[in-house]
Formats: sequence, C-alpha cells, structure tokens
Amino acid sequence: MKNILYNYAAKEENKNWENIISRKNKLYMRNNDIRSEFERDYTRIIHSTAFRRMKHKTQVFFTPQNDHICTRIEHVTHVESISYTIAKYLGLNTELTKAIATAHDIGHSPFGHKGEKILSEISQRDIGECFWHEKNGLDMVDKIELLEDPNGNKQNLNLTYAVRDGIISHCGEIDENKLKPRNEFINLEDYKKPNQFSPYTWEACVVKISDKISYLGRDIADAITFGILDKNLEELYKILNYNRKETLNNTVIINDLIIDLCENSNPEDGLCFSEQMFNMINNLKKFNYEKIYTSEKLLAASNYFSLILNGIYNLLKKSFTNREEAKKICPELINDFEKFLTDYWNRERKPENKNEIIFNVTDEKDYYRAIIYYISGMTDNYAIDMYNKIIGF
Repeated sequence: MKNILYNYAAKEENKNWENIISRKNKLYMRNNDIRSEFERDYTRIIHSTAFRRMKHKTQVFFTPQNDHICTRIEHVTHVESISYTIAKYLGLNTELTKAIATAHDIGHSPFGHKGEKILSEISQRDIGECFWHEKNGLDMVDKIELLEDPNGNKQNLNLTYAVRDGIISHCGEIDENKLKPRNEFINLEDYKKPNQFSPYTWEACVVKISDKISYLGRDIADAITFGILDKNLEELYKILNYNRKETLNNTVIINDLIIDLCENSNPEDGLCFSEQMFNMINNLKKFNYEKIYTSEKLLAASNYFSLILNGIYNLLKKSFTNREEAKKICPELINDFEKFLTDYWNRERKPENKNEIIFNVTDEKDYYRAIIYYISGMTDNYAIDMYNKIIGF
C-alpha cells in the first residue's frame, strides 16, 4: 500500500526527531543556507575524499581496464536509486535515504570484501580488533575525513545521528524476513560486530535492504559478463523462476525485488518480502556464493590482494621502529603516511584543526591502528602502485 509508512518517516512530527538530527558537535551555520539537515549531510559526504575514492575501489570483480564492471561507487549509486524508489513509495524521507545510501560504503577498503578480510586478519593479529567496513565507515565520518569550515579550519564531517547510524547499521546480510527499526537511542560506539543492532530509522532499514537488492543482481550480471556462469545459467533461471525466453539482467531482478518488498511491507511486520521471494533470495545468495564468490577467478585475485596489502602494511609497520630504513625502500609511501598522520597525531599538529587527536604515535598499537585506517582509504590503483614501488618496479 502506497505511503503505508508515512507516519513513521524521519520528519519533525516524529517523536524521535531531535535524536534523529542530533550531531556530536554543533555544525556551523550560514545566514543564507536553504538545505535541510540531511541535505547538508549529503553534500558533506560527496565533498569528502573518501567518497570520491570509491570510484577506484573494487566491488566484487577486480578489473581496472573494464569500464563496465561494477565499482564501489557504482554500487553506491544503485543503492541510492533503489532506496529512493522504495522510500518514496512507502512515504519515507528520501533525503535521509539518499544521504545514508551515498555514505554507506565509505569505509570500504581497497579490493572489496577480500581486502576487508585481509585487513581484519592483520588488525586482529596486531591490535586485537576486527576490521569491518561498517564500523570503519563510522570512524571515517566521525574521526578521519576532514572538511574545511568557512574559516579554513579542518573539521570532521559531523553528520546527523540518523546518517551515522545508517552507515554502521547497513550490513546487508539479513537472515530473517522482517526488518524494523530499534527503539533505543544508543551510543553508536557500542557496536562491536556487524548486524549487532537494527537501524534506528525506517529509512536506514530501507537502505540496508536496498544494499542486498543491489548486489544480488549486479554480481550476477558481472559474472555473466566474465563468463563465470556459462555452465550454470540453467540453474540460475530455475532459481529465479524465469524461462529461457525471458530477459535475465540486473534491472529485471531489481524490479521484481523492489515490487515484492513494497507490496508486502507494513508497520506491523516491518520491511519484508513474500515468502516465495524470500526463499528465492536465500537460494540466490547460496548460488552466488558457490558459483561466483568462491570461483577460481576471485580466489586468484584474493592471493594477489594479500601480497599487496600485507606488503604495504609490513613496510609501514617497520617505520615505527626504523623509519629511515623503511623510507629507503619506498620514500613516497612513508612520506604520504606521515602527511596523513599530521592531522590526527599528538605532536606537530596545527592548533586550529578542530578534529580530535586519535593517535598517539609513540604507542605501538595506536601506530598500527593508524596504518590500517590509512590503508583502508587507499584506492585499488594507489595500493598497487605503492606495492610496485616497494618491490622495485
């Protein structure tokens, strides 16, 4: 039913409105600003360097030479489009879904989920913490990403609670066919693992489901382009309940999922698919995992990514105890890392910077943590370039 969630939208009449639009710090105001709170968030996100770097980050398939394989920023655009369609139909705040969707993957590492897994292994070994892109995304907007204010001072993005919550709550793996927002206004630092809490707003729930809708279809389309599914198309048609005369592409899959979700969602049950569609989604996820994500092509790429990220990390780690020796191996990498650190560390820091000090560079674990943040922000191409310089190319 159209507009069925209108009374629950993130707007001034919502009982949680003050929580929804709250920020960690007061945001500077202009006398002539005509934007809403969420529009201001959106523009702050798209002006950030982390957002711009997503155009050169892998979604699933690493292929810098092919302009038609989905990148991280294209995936983000798909999620924004899908969430807009769903939110508009259900009567929710499309400005909020736009801001969340645009920022939701801002914490992704180079080389997609394979890169995320490699950085998590490093992080668990050296600092005892898991690395996961949803939490890294929150840290990016809260601590790492900087914008200059009208006075030229660097400050963190300082987004609204609703957008920050949407970033850390967006994990797309949903195992139950009902998604509703939580009631609790929690400290988002309480998140210790992905999918620990439901999102705080219906809009963030929409983005969370839109993330799943987006990658299910597009990963299949890219796999077909690469010829990975040539021997499995009959099984795929069967799962989707299509006949071979029907067109099998990303837009058809997305449309079917969106329509089913909109027709079956309501305030009592939450966002949900029909049982038939939900079973199909689970079968499709299983198919993608077995036929795409564990394919030989992606396994070979994963080994390559591990060499690159571990090589960069190990040299930067060496710089903690022997900076000059590390600098001889790759001066460009060491200099760039130190430039990154100057905005955050506890010495030689410009006093007018308003962002918090988050690294004590004399502390070993803090130094390693800074390295992981730094590497997570790299594009695929920059990481490859630095690795080639390390090994002497």
